Amino acid sequence: MSGGVLRNSTEEVPVVQKGDSVLSVQDLRTVFHTQDGLVHAVNGISFTLAPGELLGVVGESGSGKSVSMMSLLKLLPMPPAEIVEGSVHFGGRDLLQLSDAELRQLRGGDIGFIFQDPMTSLNPVFNIGFQIMEPLRIHMGMNKKQAADRAVELLELVGIPSARQRLRDFPHQFSGGMRQRVMIAIALACDPKVLIADEPTTALDVTVQAQIIELVKGLRQKLGMAIVWITHDLGVVAGIADKVAVMYGGQIVEYSDVASIYSDPRHPYTQALLRTLPTQEGGRTGRLVSIPGQAPNLNAPPAACSFAPRCEHVGPKCWAANPPLFDIHGQHSSACWLESEGGTA
Repeated sequence: MSGGVLRNSTEEVPVVQKGDSVLSVQDLRTVFHTQDGLVHAVNGISFTLAPGELLGVVGESGSGKSVSMMSLLKLLPMPPAEIVEGSVHFGGRDLLQLSDAELRQLRGGDIGFIFQDPMTSLNPVFNIGFQIMEPLRIHMGMNKKQAADRAVELLELVGIPSARQRLRDFPHQFSGGMRQRVMIAIALACDPKVLIADEPTTALDVTVQAQIIELVKGLRQKLGMAIVWITHDLGVVAGIADKVAVMYGGQIVEYSDVASIYSDPRHPYTQALLRTLPTQEGGRTGRLVSIPGQAPNLNAPPAACSFAPRCEHVGPKCWAANPPLFDIHGQHSSACWLESEGGTA
């Protein structure tokens, strides 16, 4: 295996051999305890991430993207969240079995995390220098001067000018794009083996988005880290991902190399997502298309295909059982009964 092998929980999960991946997630399930009962936010996802690979995780709001990836490091408040099943293997250890103290050593160290909104992720009462230096002193044992010098290097690495002078500045003194660059610098401070980026360009204008994407592409090539890039926009991952996992209803419904997702999308949800992308036809902007219906109610585990109520190809099988991920070819798979033997829903 070369990494990126995914299966839903309804079929046998392949055994991942040591050395195949830097991160291996098996049958992960997360629920939330609410006044209205359990919310089944993540319903048995599995994937492996190879060293240096970039996996794009795509889906609309509520599909389970962020909850899945925050579950890996137990970043969700518990309660109300609870990880009820699964394993997350990194460096020969199951992260879900580690103590809070052991996880704190990994967070910001071997595994970096870039959050969606840098203004709420950065502490407004501490200057930027302190916030970059803190993980260096905690995880790498640097003294104040060593940490300050490394902080300057990191700010220069992410393209912030006058880096040493800006260490004394506070988050409100930076633009949105520059704050996101600071967040990337903090995430990279301890040379992580895996970087998880949770929609890091969502709050930025299009020009700054492009700059951040180019920055991450360059850093990935230079540093060789594996990246999980979470987004709702298939257009964003087109130029950066090696492989793409499309999520819906807390499950992975399609997985493929990035080229096949665009040239040969097989799951009806992926096809619908691609139709929502703006197009240029004859020099004029094509009509924007939306996906009819609403995201599924996750108050019960999926007993049928969660996309069935919105699917134009829905058939009796779709209502009777939740489909597994069927192999199509190579590393391409789709959780749709149309891919089953006989090819009917």
